[in-house]
Amino acid sequence: MSAAVDELIREVDFVGIHVRDMARAVDFYGDTLGLRRSVHIPERGFAEFETGNLTLSIFNAEMMGLEHHELRTPLALRVDDVAAARAELEGRGVAFLGEILDTGVCHMAFFQDPDGNTLMLHHRYAPRVTES
Repeated sequence: MSAAVDELIREVDFVGIHVRDMARAVDFYGDTLGLRRSVHIPERGFAEFETGNLTLSIFNAEMMGLEHHELRTPLALRVDDVAAARAELEGRGVAFLGEILDTGVCHMAFFQDPDGNTLMLHHRYAPRVTES
């Protein structure tokens, strides 16, 4: 990769998640998942929640003139213990899609927000092998 490209992109600032019912989404991401809300502009259909390393930008795409699309590729939310986090969220009314998956290096548990966006609890327990 060239130095010019390396200097061009610094980080990922946020990921956008389309929702239709902002009040329901704010309750889910804030109260159910327990994420800290940093921005909320209900009249514009927009809120942001902090995960520690990435901001989740929750917004009503149709209010912004865009098409609504559910997030189909799971957004991985890092937790210390997938089974414990799953049990906690099940107690808060979250329904999971299948059992906890063990890949040999991580545990994953899939679920959806009230708008059908796919999320995942994730915990890596073994070192990641990368290309050198």
